[in-house]
Amino acid sequence: MKVIVCVKQIPDPATPYRLEEGSNWLIRPEEQILDDTDRYGVEMGLQIAQATDGTVTVVSMGPSGTGQGIRQALAMGADDAILIEDGSLRGSDALTTARVLAAAIGRNDFDLVIAGTESTDGYSGVVPQMLAEILGVPALTYATEVDTGDGSVTIHRQTVAGYDIVTADLPAVVSVTAGVVEPRYPTFKGIMDAKKKPIETLSMGDLGAKRAPEQLVLSIVDAPERTGGRKIEDDGEAHQAIISLLTERKVI
Repeated sequence: MKVIVCVKQIPDPATPYRLEEGSNWLIRPEEQILDDTDRYGVEMGLQIAQATDGTVTVVSMGPSGTGQGIRQALAMGADDAILIEDGSLRGSDALTTARVLAAAIGRNDFDLVIAGTESTDGYSGVVPQMLAEILGVPALTYATEVDTGDGSVTIHRQTVAGYDIVTADLPAVVSVTAGVVEPRYPTFKGIMDAKKKPIETLSMGDLGAKRAPEQLVLSIVDAPERTGGRKIEDDGEAHQAIISLLTERKVI
């Protein structure tokens, strides 16, 4: 089975970052890491490929920098990588991202595309669904369990009441949640092998795509400081106040 995993390189959340004056765009450093949510997708792809004697290709859009994030995915065990890097993509919105990824993925046959539910630097949460629509394949979202076989894919999707079981024919796009599997740590051999694995770099011209429209960030404001909680004095009836608050918030 040929598995494609969509991944993203992001600035390390543990390090300070800056916004570009005027555009309010994030200034991306040369050294970026693999988005932590994508590690689950890579691991899921590796397990499916190993069970089906298949391959895993990671696909990413954005500035390459040092390529550390891509190499992390390759060190986990992915076979190769495709990176779409083009200056015109700066400021792209979710729909443009989905269109570009679809153009790169659609150049070759595939059985399954796996993605995280959302990136930790964008949080749009809509790219996998858009990607499936553009590719013309089913979208199975928020998977907490994934099984493949007999030309189909089946997922469990967590709900308030339990979980849904959703099945679709392949090819398909599946977005996975954190915890769907336990991502492996790259071995020393995997890290060394990753340096030799091919990374194909594509431009918008290579994909035959037009220049992407820009999204505009009109303003940035600091998040409000957290206020103090409500203190309830227990005079023997404090539980009633708590029940009322929980009812008001529709927790119970």
